[in-house]
Amino acid sequence: MSLKDRITEDMKNAMRAKEADKLTTIRGLLAAVKQKEVDERVVVDDVALIAIVDKLVKQRKDSIAQFIAGARQDLADKEAAELIILEAYLPQRMSADEINAAVRAIVTELGAKGPADMGRVMAAVKAQLAGKADMGLVSGAVKLALAQ
Repeated sequence: MSLKDRITEDMKNAMRAKEADKLTTIRGLLAAVKQKEVDERVVVDDVALIAIVDKLVKQRKDSIAQFIAGARQDLADKEAAELIILEAYLPQRMSADEINAAVRAIVTELGAKGPADMGRVMAAVKAQLAGKADMGLVSGAVKLALAQ
């Protein structure tokens, strides 16, 4: 079963169980998928779908930080609930040690040295770790590896 089919099935189950919050979150996710399909005239596969979910997770995390800074705990709690639902569709994330090891291997493989090679290394790392790791942590690991 593809990830898109699983999300659609979860939406149907949320409708049957009358879980309004989960249903709203899943519908938003499917709307983002449909928007990408229409805009780019493609059929979204699991890799692209994970990228969309990853983007929505990042948006939720940013929103939570903003709502907490603005003393709106009620809205932060709502975003946190959506975040939990969305994270269920992401694959298991790599640990910081695994990210550092993968980045060091790619830097060695490319023979990259210094901050000037950041773009080249990030492109290679992104291709290999997309959907498996938090790209914020990856960026920090690349900067650290290139500084050595």
